[in-house]
Amino acid sequence: MKKLKERWNISSNFQLTIIFIVFAITGSVSAYLGKPVLAFFNINGELFGDSFLGKTLYLILRLLIIFPIYQVLLVFIGMLFGQFKFFWNFEKKMLKRLGLGFLFK
Repeated sequence: MKKLKERWNISSNFQLTIIFIVFAITGSVSAYLGKPVLAFFNINGELFGDSFLGKTLYLILRLLIIFPIYQVLLVFIGMLFGQFKFFWNFEKKMLKRLGLGFLFK
């Protein structure tokens, strides 16, 4: 845990615990919200068929929809827990690694 705290520039175990809780809540909520978003666009697993390729395409599409939901929720839930600065910097760093750093210039 010491290396993680140094890497993330965190001083207390309490802050680290809050950050882990935010990650857990965000992951669960974004996965939960993915299903209604897909239903809104009338996309379900049956649409792609029961084959391996169909299931794989559905999973990839679901992940592509969940990803932006996760990004927004991470900053929002982090803000609710008083960790906006950490998660905003985390978000910018992650998007830069994905080649989307131009969004912050």
